[in-house]
Amino acid sequence: MQPISDAHFVSVVIPVLNEAKHIENCLRSLTKQDYPSDKMEIFVVDGMSTDGTPDIIRRMCEEDQRIKLLENHKKNVPCALNLGIKAAKGDIIVRTDSHCIYPPHYVSTLVGKLLELDAWNVGGVWITTPANDSTQCLAIAICSSHPFGTGPSLHKIGCESITETDTVPFGCFKREVFDKVGLFDEDMLRNEDEELNGRITRQGGKIFLIPEVEMRYMARDRIDRMIKMFYQYGLWKPLVNKKVGNAVSYRQFAPPSFVAFVILGLLLSIFVPVVRYVVFPILLLYLAIIFIIGIIETFKHKRVGLLLLVPLTFICIHFAYGTGYLKGLLGRKSLSYTLDR
Repeated sequence: MQPISDAHFVSVVIPVLNEAKHIENCLRSLTKQDYPSDKMEIFVVDGMSTDGTPDIIRRMCEEDQRIKLLENHKKNVPCALNLGIKAAKGDIIVRTDSHCIYPPHYVSTLVGKLLELDAWNVGGVWITTPANDSTQCLAIAICSSHPFGTGPSLHKIGCESITETDTVPFGCFKREVFDKVGLFDEDMLRNEDEELNGRITRQGGKIFLIPEVEMRYMARDRIDRMIKMFYQYGLWKPLVNKKVGNAVSYRQFAPPSFVAFVILGLLLSIFVPVVRYVVFPILLLYLAIIFIIGIIETFKHKRVGLLLLVPLTFICIHFAYGTGYLKGLLGRKSLSYTLDR
């Protein structure tokens, strides 16, 4: 008897811009899926890349007829995703990311669980890996997936069993979900997945994290790119809350609250010295925590450079996200942002 998941046609959608370093490995992992090849297509939606990404995709289109290239002249993620969904013929949509390598059972397991759980969206767990062997990249990967860096996000720290949650990375959706809640919001130049998942849960849809599905996610390769990413995450988070009608998760308030506390506390302590007795102990506690984590990671990975790079990376993550969030509360009147993540 044919498994129920095999009876469904799956359309995979990947938004890209200047991903020559990652796109081939990503696509090769998707073409090696154990899902029936005649029941699957892969749309790579390119935001007018200038680094040779389209040439790589075209070459792979010739190798595997399931791969199709679309052009995204608007150059942002939600537009790319919507172009792919509109072109797709599948009754199940799998949204992916070019920074990931997917296990062979990725599509088949997600599709199976989507149907078994009667879910609206299911997703797997990120296993964050360094972009290269440098100590800086290792520090970025460690802090980007550490509970103290990003909070208790289950899709980053993992869980023991299938868990209902508020959001998952990327996702596997029934096509009919987009008829019910609409496509990706093209106002959301960041956090588009979270905003869509907010609409899903608001309408009573269920989202599940599937721990047996693990994807290897390549972290940013430079500290400035990591800062830009977390700044943008924070910048667009208030708009997600506004559109969804409530905070998707309360852990998001920790970085902006901390940044506001530090800035206001230090300024106020200049004029009201007694404030220092509150601000300084909290700052010292924060520094102690990140340096303790740095010491632990230094011994764990046997890299002396982590002793300073881990604390520095935590500070960059928290302050980038926090300042972005505070600016987002004040408005985003000027922001140049495209698909490049």
